[in-house]
Amino acid sequence: MNARNTTSAVSVALTLLLAAGALTCLGLMVGDGTLRWPWGLTSDPITAEIIWQIRAPRSIGAWAAGALLGLAGAIAQAIFRNPLADPYLLGSSSGAALAVAIALALASWLGADVSGAAFWGGFMAFGLTGAAFTGALLAVILTVTLAGGVAQGTRLLLGGVVVGVVLGALTSFLTFIAPNVLLNMQGFMLGSTALLNWSAVGRLLVVGAICMVIAATFAKPLDALQLGERTARSLGIPLSQVNAIYILLLATVTGAAVAHTGLIAFVGLAAPHVVRAWLPCQHRALLLLSSLTGGVLLLGADALARLIFSPMELPTGLLTALLGGGYLLWRMGKVGRLS
Repeated sequence: MNARNTTSAVSVALTLLLAAGALTCLGLMVGDGTLRWPWGLTSDPITAEIIWQIRAPRSIGAWAAGALLGLAGAIAQAIFRNPLADPYLLGSSSGAALAVAIALALASWLGADVSGAAFWGGFMAFGLTGAAFTGALLAVILTVTLAGGVAQGTRLLLGGVVVGVVLGALTSFLTFIAPNVLLNMQGFMLGSTALLNWSAVGRLLVVGAICMVIAATFAKPLDALQLGERTARSLGIPLSQVNAIYILLLATVTGAAVAHTGLIAFVGLAAPHVVRAWLPCQHRALLLLSSLTGGVLLLGADALARLIFSPMELPTGLLTALLGGGYLLWRMGKVGRLS
């Protein structure tokens, strides 16, 4: 990366951080169908509690979850050399959904009222978050096992499709025999940032920081991989080790995001395309900028979801699907391709 591209990448990163700060302030202002500057309201203890214990962690957590999805999308598109690859490609979303369905069904059969908001809010902090993360990781492990290892790119893609279909069918079966879990499953499937709290923010930020450092450390082989597997091997790139590292990172960051926000669509797919539309860059910069872009996209979608039909709130994942899909359709129509 030459000096000019480095300067451009730094400028884009700073712009994204400023946008994240502005949108976080907007998130603090959104409530009760109105926009109100929060600083003058904190003298009221109830209002201060709402701002700092509900709106602030929700906004910062949305940015952190979006950053994880943006990073995951850049990783997926790099290792599969496919501009349509997204964080859920290896079945993590289906695994997380099945695990949540199992947890809700078991709780229902044990006598809990899983249709109530109080149950969802309390259990989400522990059981559902852990179940979704575990389910996502196990689904990726199952995909890799079916593919016969991490070096089989095409078999990994096929394995991810098969695992996604089978686990999706099992999830549908569970909701069929335990229909009282449908409401909360719908909330998880559509994606929401409404239940993010400070402990969730801490977990998301720690996972994101660790995975970003690891991803950036091993980013150079991704540049060689774009020239083809044969070329990468001729350059001495240990493809099996590189794929193993990045698939583990992909599973971890996707599982962490899904566990806390449900299935947020299109952020991971769109973020790398937005970055590439701004400037050409190598993968070390692409990973970082995609992460920052994903954070801004989800943070902006979270604020819009609370504003558009206020006081009713749209599911955040539904809004990202509409906006992200619309962006990619526009880009395809403009340039004829995505990358």
